[in-house]
Amino acid sequence: MNNSFSILFYPKRTTSAKNNTAVLYVRLTYNGKRADFTTSRKIAPNKWNKHGSIAKGNSDESKAINRYLDSIRSKLYDIHDRLIRDNQPISAKIIKDIYFGKGDEQERMLMEIFQEHNDGMKKLIGKGYSKGTMQRYNACKKHIEEYLLFAYKKKDIPIQQVDHKFITGLDHYLKSQKNCAHNTALKYIVNFKKIIRIAYANQWIDRDPFFHWKGSWKSSEREFLTDSELQEMAEKEFEIPRLELVRDIFLFCCYTGLAFADVKKLSEDDIVLGINGKKWIKTKRQKTKSLSSIPLLDVPASIIEKYKDNPQVRTKNIILPVLTNQKSNAYLKEIADLCGIKKNLTTHLARHTFATTVTLSKGVPIESVGKMLGHRSLKTTQIYAKVLDEKVGRDMEVLESRLSN
Repeated sequence: MNNSFSILFYPKRTTSAKNNTAVLYVRLTYNGKRADFTTSRKIAPNKWNKHGSIAKGNSDESKAINRYLDSIRSKLYDIHDRLIRDNQPISAKIIKDIYFGKGDEQERMLMEIFQEHNDGMKKLIGKGYSKGTMQRYNACKKHIEEYLLFAYKKKDIPIQQVDHKFITGLDHYLKSQKNCAHNTALKYIVNFKKIIRIAYANQWIDRDPFFHWKGSWKSSEREFLTDSELQEMAEKEFEIPRLELVRDIFLFCCYTGLAFADVKKLSEDDIVLGINGKKWIKTKRQKTKSLSSIPLLDVPASIIEKYKDNPQVRTKNIILPVLTNQKSNAYLKEIADLCGIKKNLTTHLARHTFATTVTLSKGVPIESVGKMLGHRSLKTTQIYAKVLDEKVGRDMEVLESRLSN
């Protein structure tokens, strides 16, 4: 791309101007982007040569104005040339800021801004942000640090150097070098986009490098357990207590639809009597703060009863002694092998199982499922709600029966 730079002087009348004078302004244009500022000099409009961008005539006043404008022009071109020599980011605003002595203040470094964001987020954990969100932004920052070393051989760069090429390069790096799946890479870039928007809002950059970037999510086939796999897991006897515990917590999630983080914080206060006189779980989701309302089925009720005398349950005001998500996912791999399940068991797969196998396939309306999952939008529920061929078959049998009658 040819980088074009131009300087234009022009008079501008103001409402406060006296004696029919206009203030002379400078307009810097770099690659189509402008930055204007006043020279603080005044001139009568009829004494200005707009084609030559100079004062008319040979009067002392005109000569003084033209010398002053030449000095401004010379300084601006010197700044432009110096930025090129030093391989520094260039824009009309940067040149203007350096001219006014603001160059050092304006240059902000990418990773410094990212660290400031993460430090601020850390102070708000539990006050709008979760530890999981904090971990994702820390992981994103680490990936970008590694990308800078890989692609730019630098630990940090000025925020002005982040452009469309940087973003597409980061996307390719995450997929090719870090082996991230498409949606995982996209999540990191969306996190990074927030940092850039902060810089843009603070005017540390004069354009949004994400303006021409558009990411799209790929729909993925979400796994879930079938009725037979659920039964196999429920009936399996484990000799190792930790595997039995993780299995029970997983089944609890399968029959309540609660996310792992929500089960971990579940307390006696969250178990209430519903309008039908039976026990319900009513709790705010940690992720969205929306309310989940779930009738307590026999399976999760029996699991709560099983662990009511557990030392952790008694001392921590919780209803289940839940392990960490990382350990639970690791033990679920062992459980899958022992149960002969060939699927990638994770704590979140239980939520898909609830939406698909436990509720929708049994005829529970999707609106009710969304209410239990704590979704604000039915569109979100549809992500989880894979309709089984089994239910489609039953629905068509009903239709066939009606048509034959």
